Formats: sequence, structure tokens, C-alpha cells
Amino acid sequence: MDTNKVILTLSLPLAALIIFASIVGLSTPGFYLAETADWKAQSVGQDAIDLFLICPVLIITTILAARKNNIAFFLWSGVNLYIIYTYLIYCFDIHFNSLFVIYCLILGLSFYSLMYFLFSQIKKPLAMEIYHKPVVKIIEVYFLVISCLFYFLWLSEIVSAIIHYRIPRSVIDTGLFTNPVQVIDLSIVLPGFFLTSIFLIKKKRPALLFVPCILVFCILMDITIGWLIIVMKSNGVEANYFIAIIMGVLSVISVILLIFYFKSLKDSLEQREIKQEIM
Repeated sequence: MDTNKVILTLSLPLAALIIFASIVGLSTPGFYLAETADWKAQSVGQDAIDLFLICPVLIITTILAARKNNIAFFLWSGVNLYIIYTYLIYCFDIHFNSLFVIYCLILGLSFYSLMYFLFSQIKKPLAMEIYHKPVVKIIEVYFLVISCLFYFLWLSEIVSAIIHYRIPRSVIDTGLFTNPVQVIDLSIVLPGFFLTSIFLIKKKRPALLFVPCILVFCILMDITIGWLIIVMKSNGVEANYFIAIIMGVLSVISVILLIFYFKSLKDSLEQREIKQEIM
């Protein structure tokens, strides 16, 4: 099957399912009744961001990627990484409801979409000349700082709770057994940031595939966190606007790095073509 058909086959049902799940969550009174006030506000806020931001971005990148736009294909992978993260939480940390099977289908489609992207890029040549570009050096530091910063943030709460034999405040507020964001970040996302930074430093080829994917993920996640804080405050749930501002700054930084990364990648590919013509 052609790449464009695979992308459409995976993403169009995915977008339709997310739209359906989001509309049901937003329009059904008491749909998240089993959740605490904190977790209900975040669930409703997430439905809104999924419907009005994630789905449009997914559809646009899908259409462009299906038309063999390489940049859109990389952006598409980042959107799917974000969806995987989000629907892991829906599947495991939202009380069982009528959308459970839909959540599982969304998680599965986004996971296999990301796997398809990675397998499709394994044997494709990459412009290794990009490692000499300043933006790559900045991204190396950026990913390293982000991973260390959030490790410190999460562990400061977790270790303190363990030492004092108490449950972390974030877990109490959500009414869950553990904080799903901390679980995914500590075990998967932050190590991924850290390893990508190390691989960039060592000029390992696979790192070039993950850079745009992670930056898109960062942009969408930063916007989401900022939005959720606003939703929580509007619903009388304790939240800190300063964190929303920090997330906004980080999202802008990620956008700038992504733009310059693609520009540097384009320049590197052009340099390679010139060298090949000379030879």
C-alpha cells in the first residue's frame, strides 16, 4: 500500500474517533461524574483541546503528508506521539465509561501510526551535515534541560511524599492511585528527551528522526498544560497561572527551534545535492 493510503487509512478514522469522543465528553451532562473536581476539569479541558486544536492539526498534517510533503509527515508523527500520551491517560486513568472502547481504538491507531512513521524512515538517507548547524547544538541543550527540569519537578514532590509517608497532593486532587502524568514522564517521555539529547551529541542517525517529533509533542503539550490551568481556575480548582506562562514560553521556544531545524535540514539536503553533482 502506498504511503499516502496508509496515512489516510490510519488518520481519518483516528480523527473521526477523537472528534466523536470529545463531543460526547463535552456535551453529555455528568459524563465525568465519577472524577474529582480537579480531574473532571482537566478531562473536560482535554476534550476541548482535542476537538479544537489536536484534530485540526492532525487532519491538516494528514492531508499534507498524504500528498508526500516530508515536513508534514514529520509533524504528523509528533501529533500521533501526543495522542498516544493523552489516550494512555484516558484508557488507564479515567473511570470506566461508555467511551472506553473508543479510547482504546484511538490509542491503538495513534500508536501504529507512529510505528509506521518510524519504520518508513529507517532506511531513508538523512543529511548528517545538519549536525554542524547551530540549531542542533541548541536542541541538544534544550532537551537535556527539559528532561532534568521536569525530573527535578516531579521527584521533588514524590521523594518528599515518600520521606514523610504521605500521598502526593497531585494524587489526592485527582482521586487516582498514582499521577499518570508523572508515571509516563518519569518512565518514558523524560528518558526519551534525555537519550535523544545524548544521541544528538554523539551524532547518532536515529536522533534526527525524533527531533521534530519531540518538538511537535512539546508544542502541543505546552499549549495543553497552559489551557488546562485556565480551565481549572475557571472551575474553581487550585492552579497556578505562572505555570501557564512558563508553558507558553516553552511552546514558543519549541516552535522557533522546529522552524530553524527544518530550515537547517533543507540547507543540509541542498548541500548534499551540490556535493553529489560535483562528484
